[in-house]
Amino acid sequence: MTNAGQGAVTAAAMPAGTTIVQYTQGDGSQQFVTVPAGEVQAYQIRAPSSLPAGVVMATPTGITSPQQLAEESARKRELRLMKNREAARECRRRKKEYVKCLETRVAVLEQQNKTLIEELKSLKELYCHKTETE
Repeated sequence: MTNAGQGAVTAAAMPAGTTIVQYTQGDGSQQFVTVPAGEVQAYQIRAPSSLPAGVVMATPTGITSPQQLAEESARKRELRLMKNREAARECRRRKKEYVKCLETRVAVLEQQNKTLIEELKSLKELYCHKTETE
């Protein structure tokens, strides 16, 4: 498809597991290619005048059969559920990390507090002992 910027690509499902792909050029000539069984997506490729020469824009054409629509929605749902599971897993991991960090910080602060209380007691004893001798 050398002149893709001036044509349209459409796909039509054929019996016996084959697909015929039609390529229409801007000058009206057409080419047909038989493609093995599989999922063929149809695209309309065009080069609007607002784009520089050599740049093309591809947009998917509509899916026509209800079975294709159901398969596409099921695929999108599965993809969304998979992404949601991954996001939930990542959220739980971050929460565990956050809680672990807080627990570590609490332990450090408790130790620091204990040290400061002991230091305060020793300073009080020293101060009280000093004032009694005077």
